[in-house]
Amino acid sequence: MSATDLSIIIPASNEAARLGACLTALARSDWTREARPEVIVVENGSVDATAEVARTSGASLSKRGWSFAVIESAPAGKPTALNAGDRVAGSARRVYLDADVTVSPALLSEIAEALDTPEPRFVTGTLRIAAPDNAISRAYARYWARVPFMSDAVPGCGLFAVNSAGRARWGAFPDIISDDTFVRLSFAPHERIAVPAAYDWPVVRGFGALARVRARQDRGVAEVARLYPARMDNDDHRPFPLTRKLRLALRDPFAFAVYSAVAASARLRPGQGWSRGR
Repeated sequence: MSATDLSIIIPASNEAARLGACLTALARSDWTREARPEVIVVENGSVDATAEVARTSGASLSKRGWSFAVIESAPAGKPTALNAGDRVAGSARRVYLDADVTVSPALLSEIAEALDTPEPRFVTGTLRIAAPDNAISRAYARYWARVPFMSDAVPGCGLFAVNSAGRARWGAFPDIISDDTFVRLSFAPHERIAVPAAYDWPVVRGFGALARVRARQDRGVAEVARLYPARMDNDDHRPFPLTRKLRLALRDPFAFAVYSAVAASARLRPGQGWSRGR
């Protein structure tokens, strides 16, 4: 095994408010392997203090003896940032982590163990949806967490990892909306694993922001299906029968109404650029 056991690549654009928590959580990891991880933050076209926050917060990683670097790339989007991180990564085992995600202490070690196989693997943690202090966002998150894609499958939202054989499934990240969908569907369902340790992935605040993000997510999946139709063979098509929808609706009618309204609004929105909504 190489001196760098795991390369963690974090693309970050205007994430000064959240990146510090992401890096602090990584530094609190229960990592006991002799070979240590490296963390690479790729600042991508920020107009805030993302790079400065990265350097300041990354000091806690350096104190643990982990390799830490900040790269400032041209403002050409997330795929460019991911590819820039890949070019300098010291390990073929990669974790791709969104800058607004926080990991639990056990997660990195569990991911590394799951990647310890010659067979291709796509690995993520157990997703916890972190909703802001907003009734609409909390209701949306409650229902979304129970849909089959989220509760029964291995979505990898905001965090996914691959081993060397898995990374060989694709070359450079293509210039598309949904990198996680593209990578996830590069693996058959039996090659995708969610380890027990959790991570927190936030949803945006308010109805308008939720609809914008949902519309972009839907366009991202449709784009992968259009450009890479063979990958859709790896979609596990989790059924969502009407009886299950009705049970969820009866259990939490407000959450059902919010989720349905956001989905309907997303379908009516024209194509547009990315909006974080926070």
